[in-house]
Amino acid sequence: MRASELRELSDTELVEKLGQFKEELFNLRFQMITGQLDNPTRLKQVRHSIARVLTVQRERAVHDAEV
Repeated sequence: MRASELRELSDTELVEKLGQFKEELFNLRFQMITGQLDNPTRLKQVRHSIARVLTVQRERAVHDAEV
């Protein structure tokens, strides 16, 4: 998911997306340990998606503090 798409979401939707990404990352790590992971690059993609969500949340927090 692109950062521009994330910026269009509300705060509650961002928190929900973050939870979904973290749950997916947990499941992917579990699959990696058990040797069932088909696409190891998905780990990196999910970590980057988590970083994007956190970045958008931080941008909003900084913007709200300035206003």
